[in-house]
Amino acid sequence: MRYAYALTAALLLGGTTATLALQAPAASQQAQNEPGTLAAATAPRPGAPMSFADLAARLQPAVVNISTRQKVPVSNPNPFAGTPFEGFFGGNDGRPVTREAQSLGSGFLVSPDGYIVTNNHVVSPGQRGAAVSSITVTFPDRSEYPAKLVGRDAASDLAVLKIEGKNLPYVKFGDSSSTRVGDWVVAIGNPYGLGGTVTAGIVSALHRNIGSGPSDRYIQTDASINQGNSGGPMFDMNGNVIGINTAIFSPTGGNVGIGFAIPSEVAAPIIETLKSGGKVKRGYLGVGIQPLDEGAADALGLPKNQGELIARVEPNEAAAKAGIREGDVVVRVAGRDVTPDQTLSYLIANQPVGARVPIEVIRAGKRLTFTAVLGERPSEDKLATLADGDQGLEPEDEETAQNATRESLGIAVQNITPDIARQLGLTGVPRGIVIASVDPSGDAAAKGLRRGDIILSANQQPTVNAADLGRIAGDAKRSGRNNVLLYVQRGNAPPRYIAVKFR
Repeated sequence: MRYAYALTAALLLGGTTATLALQAPAASQQAQNEPGTLAAATAPRPGAPMSFADLAARLQPAVVNISTRQKVPVSNPNPFAGTPFEGFFGGNDGRPVTREAQSLGSGFLVSPDGYIVTNNHVVSPGQRGAAVSSITVTFPDRSEYPAKLVGRDAASDLAVLKIEGKNLPYVKFGDSSSTRVGDWVVAIGNPYGLGGTVTAGIVSALHRNIGSGPSDRYIQTDASINQGNSGGPMFDMNGNVIGINTAIFSPTGGNVGIGFAIPSEVAAPIIETLKSGGKVKRGYLGVGIQPLDEGAADALGLPKNQGELIARVEPNEAAAKAGIREGDVVVRVAGRDVTPDQTLSYLIANQPVGARVPIEVIRAGKRLTFTAVLGERPSEDKLATLADGDQGLEPEDEETAQNATRESLGIAVQNITPDIARQLGLTGVPRGIVIASVDPSGDAAAKGLRRGDIILSANQQPTVNAADLGRIAGDAKRSGRNNVLLYVQRGNAPPRYIAVKFR
């Protein structure tokens, strides 16, 4: 996924305060439906005008270019750095070496006194410790203004800037919740630093999940969005902002007809919080989750694409205090279904901190309801997962490996002895069983299982010893299941659920 640097804001010097919204164009005449065709159930929505020129002319003054300058640390160019000869060949007396880098994006004004909305990644510090030294806003008439950063929220990739001015042209947020697939939209921004550029297209899809965080609920469009469009507005035909252009999917680096915008229903309340100088707080359940894919759903006897699997429960957080366990499948949150379009992360993050939220789960085939008092979501850095490890084992113990699992799942397992625990670096009382070998031609190997992995449970039942896995696998096969759901720990990485097909 590539960011599409775009943010819009604009200024009309000497003008009067004006909200840049347009009257909806007249709806196109509805064609008569022939027998057998699907008749329209509602009145036709506004269609595309003969030209977008009037719309673009009114909206472009509120869309701006945003550029930042950053001091980026670079490696010492002196090939003798760190040697006794450093001072004789251009040494820098130990001072850090930096270079100035520039980034470009887009933004748009949302008030007559100079508040501008853009993406966080347009104005946030760069990689390797780079610090933003200045932010400049450039209007369509090429006038430039210094801007200060009012607030930013990394989780939603939103930021608010402020320039000094009065009676500036601005645009308003619209209602993205009423947007439908097929609606016309207009994007305005500064792709590749070319200046104000207008593109038009339709809404291609709604509620897209691109794996970017708790606000993962994007509008997808085929309106041309490229690098430099990040932070720019997506308008409906009434001239209201229904999305903030944020990312593109591009194997080539350029536009391929798939762009993503943050819906206004998600962005607007965050922007208001940032404008007031507040911190965006999100609900936090304290769990690690996995999608309920086809194999996991089959192993548990559940329909796929309904619910998400709890892979990890953080101690002393909301889920643990409510009684939610590893292996539970969360299907509803506050009366709303958990689906690929409406994820658990999205539903929880959009609840206020301290809210008492009913959470429905399926555990061992039974539907249970727990009430969780949500905590506050930590920073994105704190939520980063641990890298997995890879420890070795002594040669497998064929006598204790279970024939049932070798034949049915393509893995041989054994109990964790004190010697194995020492080899794996386990502390405390070890639990689970260890994989001693994996058939390279089986599904277990294809799913990434390997020697040294620890199986903590199978089909949500603890695997205290090697015989447990054989028994659980046999029960699942006799009941007509095609998979067994294993809960697997590798090194210090968080455990994961992996569905393995029977051979």
